Amino acid sequence: MIRREKTFRTKEAEIARLIERDGSAPDAAIFPEHEIADDRLRMMLVCCHPVIPPEAQVALALKTLCGFSVTEISHAFLTTEAAIAKRLTRAKQKIQETHVPFEIPTGHELERRLDSVLQSLYLLFNEGYKASSGENLVREELCEEAIRLTELLAQHPAGNQPRTHALLALMLLNAARIAARQDDEGNLLRLEEQDRTRWNQAIIARGMSHLRESAAGAEISEYHLQAGIAACHATAINYESTDWARILSLYDQLIEFDDSPVVALNRAVAVANVHGPEAGLQTARAIPEREKLDAYYLFYAVMGELEMRLDNREAASKQFRKAFELAETKSERAFLLKRLQLCIDGGT
Repeated sequence: MIRREKTFRTKEAEIARLIERDGSAPDAAIFPEHEIADDRLRMMLVCCHPVIPPEAQVALALKTLCGFSVTEISHAFLTTEAAIAKRLTRAKQKIQETHVPFEIPTGHELERRLDSVLQSLYLLFNEGYKASSGENLVREELCEEAIRLTELLAQHPAGNQPRTHALLALMLLNAARIAARQDDEGNLLRLEEQDRTRWNQAIIARGMSHLRESAAGAEISEYHLQAGIAACHATAINYESTDWARILSLYDQLIEFDDSPVVALNRAVAVANVHGPEAGLQTARAIPEREKLDAYYLFYAVMGELEMRLDNREAASKQFRKAFELAETKSERAFLLKRLQLCIDGGT
């Protein structure tokens, strides 16, 4: 947090030069109603200038304003640190070559940048919800900041779009479950193991409210579909009553928006819960560009769980061992070690 704040504060001088100040209140920036008042969100919009390649816009926003390391960004995009470093270098060169002004877009120009800002906020929340490295599985301060910024964006006329409300719904519905994702010792709990009485019903209600707002108009986005999946989990009274058929249907639609291997892996889990673990394994093995998941520990963790359901303990232990080698957070490694021990001991 300190690192992010320090990084951001170095930008204030640039922001201050662009904003007119009221002579009677020199320390208070004056923002017209059509502009966004939060400094960090305003600078995100600057990072997402159309002249910067789309794949570099989000990386630049995460690095410059959110304080993400190159390693964290590479995890988010399932690519190498070298590839991210090149994106960042090229983005900075583009800004210098084209003399991109540090100005706040308005109207249609602001809306053009909305998708990149939403993706930045989505990845910011994801890094908080499941940290890619470190001691803690959850970094709540990142989740809270992502929600705060998305709420601010939703209140702005240009940001008050169905996909913004859908993203906010997704964040809230997932954030409502944070308290139940670990036990008192910080150990990871699977969805079926979580105490649902610890799920924050007030936050779930807020999420469902924004999900309803996202239904305005004919637009549908990947955030709508992900929020719909999160709603299926959040409204199920227990794991057994989860509407997995509905979840699988939503994943079938989501794959048309985002055919990434991670989405395909999540869909394979839904397939397993609807059609059985063997079908889930076959679906996971057939994921297009599956090699992109070679360093993704959750792929091996999912394969291990499905092998365990089939009582293939030797195969499951092999998968869990690989997942353990790749996992980077303490709680995830402890969880995987327990699953591996169950395979060896023959438990359930």
